[in-house]
Amino acid sequence: MKHTLTPQRYLILLVVVLTASFGDVLLSHGMSQVGPVSVHDLGLLLTALKNPWVMGGVVLLIGFFGSYLTALSWADLTFVLPSTAFSYVIVALLSRVWLHEHVSTYRWLGIVMIVCGVGFVANGPALTEHPQPVGETQ
Repeated sequence: MKHTLTPQRYLILLVVVLTASFGDVLLSHGMSQVGPVSVHDLGLLLTALKNPWVMGGVVLLIGFFGSYLTALSWADLTFVLPSTAFSYVIVALLSRVWLHEHVSTYRWLGIVMIVCGVGFVANGPALTEHPQPVGETQ
């Protein structure tokens, strides 16, 4: 049986990409306002959660996690993770335009190489077929 992606499953992958990308960028923006923190000072880490950008990032990453779990429920990890590689492009663009970070030519080249690799993954099945043990029914 070939596993094809339905429009709903494409939508889940899009949600995974967008929530991860925007969540990471919001966390970065918020933490640049908070300043350096250390795992040795948990109070400061908790204080960082009072920053609205950090909290927005956390909420989006919770959405990412839920949609990621959903995708993993119907596809292999080796399909889902590479399928979300376009998030690297979104993060780079948002970082350049909104956070005003410098994105070097080498970083862009690396991002392009990663995204091109998605083509290899997209041509395969979303889910590995495993033989069903004799006597077992679904």
